[in-house]
Amino acid sequence: MSLHQLLIEAAAREPDRPAVAGPSGAVTYGELDAWADTLAHRLLGLGVGRGDRVVIWAAKSAAAVAAMQAVLRLGAAYVPVDGTTPVGRVAALARDCGAGAVLTAAGRIPKISAELGPQVGCASLAAEPGATPKPVNELVADDELGFILYTSGSTGTPKGVCISHGNARAFVDWAVDVLGPGPQDRFANHAPFTFDLSVLDLYAAFSAGASVHLIPSELSFAPAQLVEFVHRERITVWYSVPSALALMMRYGGLLETPTPDSLRAVLFAGEPFPITQLRALAGWTRARMLNLYGPTETNVCTFHEVTTADLERDRPVPIGTAASGDRVWAQRSDGGVAGLGEEGELIVEGPTVMAGYWGRGPHRGPYRTGDLVRVLPDGAFDYLGRGDHMVKIRGHRIELGEVESAFTGHEDVAEAAAVAVGEGLDRRLVAFVAPKPGCDPGVPALRQHSSQHLPRYMLPDEVHVIAGLPRTGTGKVDRLALAARAERRQARP
Repeated sequence: MSLHQLLIEAAAREPDRPAVAGPSGAVTYGELDAWADTLAHRLLGLGVGRGDRVVIWAAKSAAAVAAMQAVLRLGAAYVPVDGTTPVGRVAALARDCGAGAVLTAAGRIPKISAELGPQVGCASLAAEPGATPKPVNELVADDELGFILYTSGSTGTPKGVCISHGNARAFVDWAVDVLGPGPQDRFANHAPFTFDLSVLDLYAAFSAGASVHLIPSELSFAPAQLVEFVHRERITVWYSVPSALALMMRYGGLLETPTPDSLRAVLFAGEPFPITQLRALAGWTRARMLNLYGPTETNVCTFHEVTTADLERDRPVPIGTAASGDRVWAQRSDGGVAGLGEEGELIVEGPTVMAGYWGRGPHRGPYRTGDLVRVLPDGAFDYLGRGDHMVKIRGHRIELGEVESAFTGHEDVAEAAAVAVGEGLDRRLVAFVAPKPGCDPGVPALRQHSSQHLPRYMLPDEVHVIAGLPRTGTGKVDRLALAARAERRQARP
């Protein structure tokens, strides 16, 4: 079944049930279905057809969701671009994917049209109240393109990750099986639509006829407002990067609020969850907690449900075992398959592995994640860190994630990140540590703590206590910003 069919079937079953809720109110399944058909006809008027790409340049909203559904109904692929993205970058992405059209707010059409010229049609996202357009529902195969997610361009030219209907449905169907959602569920949508976490929020909800509650991008890392949102919207399923939950606990007073009876599942992905923070969260709620793992190129390919025993560890919980019908294994540096207790790069093969990068030909065979793991006694995987986070300083190989885990194991530490800066003999290891509210562990105590958990060659040359770690647009730690900060400190006289 194609992705758009999920909404169409839910609308046929219960058209008056709320589908998407946001700051401007709730939209029912029937209204969203009609909105999507309206936009699909607009795109048909622009000549959009099967296999074309359509850029959706919009804030997170019901309108953006309707636009995604409209594009899919034509057998085309959508390319979400955040509404805050400068027009020049929007145009560059549209050119890169050969977009046939752009859907955006009416007031932005002159700007993007001036950039792209008359060969790329542009249309408004606005609904037509009371309209009953003819239904549009192209049947598509699993291997046909559903959407393209562009990776961050902070380290170079953005890459468009091509996700087929089959790729997405393999993950969504698995998530529905694991979570068992029903029409009464209320999914929080924290991630931007440009981030693969949002695939679960939207399509698992539509699969069950549940409602999805959008968190505006400007509130994504506003801790007090997020805590209020969870309670006000009676959220049952939460999915975000750990950083958002950490901020809610640290600055939003989450742990001081009553545990909502509605909350039944907390999912997190995108980065390791410091174990001290996860313990605190587990003490606040009886909801299921699941650690999901996978790069954008595979979506979720492994998962682990947190147990009581996991909370006794001194490092983040495992990323677990294969999910979504995928096959995963660790490959040693000599090319062999890692056995119990051995380390290697995680390799993924299966239905969620991307169709390829736009303009670079189809992807064939297994996908190398670049992430290092250790095989645990039960066959699950412990995440060690990025392969490109393995650095060499003074002849020693150092995994930055291991250094960070040593600091986050301190009871007064909320989060930590390590970076390597400099070259040759001047290369040094720098740790940045953010304390919990009201705590001030001090650099000497942090150094003493880390020396009890790390060999001498892994101890940072510098330790800096800062209010909070900088974040990228998706909420992950901005290591480039930290490296630049460390280099500026070195440059000071």
